[in-house]
Amino acid sequence: MATAHVDTFARDHLPPAEQQPQFLFDLPELQFPSQLNCATELLDRHVDEGRGDALCIQAPGVRWTYADLQSQANRIANVLVNEMGLVPGQRVLLRAPNSPMLAACWFAVMKAGGIAVATMPLLRAKELKPIIEKARITHALCDAALADELQAAAREGTTLRALRLFETAAADGLEAAMQRQPATFRNVDTAADDTCILAFTSGTTGVPKATMHFHRDVMAICACWPRHVLRPQPDDVFIGSPPMAFTFGLGGLLLFPLSVGASTVLLAKASPQQLVDGIRAFGATVLFTAPTSYRSMAVRGEELRATKLRRCVSAGEALPAATRTLWREATGIELIDGIGATEMLHIFISADEASARPGATGRAVPGYRAQVVDEAGQPVPPGTVGRLAVQGPTGCRYLDDERQRKYVQNGWNLTGDAYLMDDDGYFHYQSRTDDMIVSAGYNIASPEVEDALMLHPAVAECGVIGVADEERGQIVKAFVVLRAGFVAGPALVKELQDFVKQTVAPYKYPRAVEFLDQLPRTETGKLQRFRLHAPAR
Repeated sequence: MATAHVDTFARDHLPPAEQQPQFLFDLPELQFPSQLNCATELLDRHVDEGRGDALCIQAPGVRWTYADLQSQANRIANVLVNEMGLVPGQRVLLRAPNSPMLAACWFAVMKAGGIAVATMPLLRAKELKPIIEKARITHALCDAALADELQAAAREGTTLRALRLFETAAADGLEAAMQRQPATFRNVDTAADDTCILAFTSGTTGVPKATMHFHRDVMAICACWPRHVLRPQPDDVFIGSPPMAFTFGLGGLLLFPLSVGASTVLLAKASPQQLVDGIRAFGATVLFTAPTSYRSMAVRGEELRATKLRRCVSAGEALPAATRTLWREATGIELIDGIGATEMLHIFISADEASARPGATGRAVPGYRAQVVDEAGQPVPPGTVGRLAVQGPTGCRYLDDERQRKYVQNGWNLTGDAYLMDDDGYFHYQSRTDDMIVSAGYNIASPEVEDALMLHPAVAECGVIGVADEERGQIVKAFVVLRAGFVAGPALVKELQDFVKQTVAPYKYPRAVEFLDQLPRTETGKLQRFRLHAPAR
């Protein structure tokens, strides 16, 4: 396909063809043209077809139509190109809580042929720097309230050379620059297989991995799970908690509603209580959040029964059968469960309300196929626990990373989840097969928390695992061996917790800390995390 990328960094660093998964395009809706820009399809198409006045994005004090979003995105695209010197193929870091301006920035990057690298608002400079370096990010658009950590990362000799802040009245801010630019922009004619997203996932080692997704991938996820499972309508109003830096949030709160001409509510803060208030205030009909939030929101079930809410999607962590029952009894709504992965871009196993089964994630979404395999990659009989393997129109492409060989084997994507499949083709989650902790929908790598703890002067060595928790699915637990002169106790626990919050994203801090005289290790000194789970160590 005829790439539009002038900067060919992404294409030059794709995994070799033999290391990529087999891609499936069996469905008629997955037949994409060779040239494709997802902003044209998701945003401009609605304006061109006469739906520019339809409601698109809401937030407290903000109400944008499709024409409004297009105008804002066009102005930002002009700033990127005309004032910041962006050329197609360059990477643009986006840093903000969920907001209309973040959505406009995302579409501006698509329109200009750039590659969006959205980052979690909670990340610190220590975590932003390797992302900038890995992706060789040249440009950034950042909410002014989150500028400090990004500027600190940029000062450490990174490739970042052009930064504009928004949500500010400053003369050098993005809004001021937008006023100098026209509200029209001719979208770059990108190839369907031009990379448009680098989505970062920390992985089990704590070293960030960048997953590469094409314009066609963005459209593929809109054609599969939403169409066949969620089945949204143009009058739906979406709302939810996942940040758009998570592909779960990007799809559920931006791509999917716009793909059908619906509207979305973007909340900078979306605690369970704020979500209930938002559902009521904005008339939301479709909700995306994690099981943890559903458990908390259930206490306001009577209020929710009086709203327009009709579809509720759970993903980000395994959905306990008890949570499904609690939510249904509180609200009368059956949860739609699903599993996705950053590497796959969005949900690939799910079930709608009519076919949902307690304790089961669901079946392979149309457009995808899934199986449970053994260590040799061979399918195992129904009822046997093994490794989940998936194929579809999307799949893992790590940016210049040897871990590609582990994730993709024999043409299949191995997600790192242990599942069993029953006789009816329903998949039942068992556990993670690696050291990833999934807490309240957040992926947390054990080694990353260990590295943060080791920076504290009291810590001689430590080990971190995930332990079961009724509210959050799992919590981070740290086992710490102290240096001489330090005294174990509640005061030191809090000090260590606060220290981790200041070093890495706060959601990664250990909610439980246990002090040990020594850690379980092999004869060669390798930490045996599995022994930390044992009741008698």
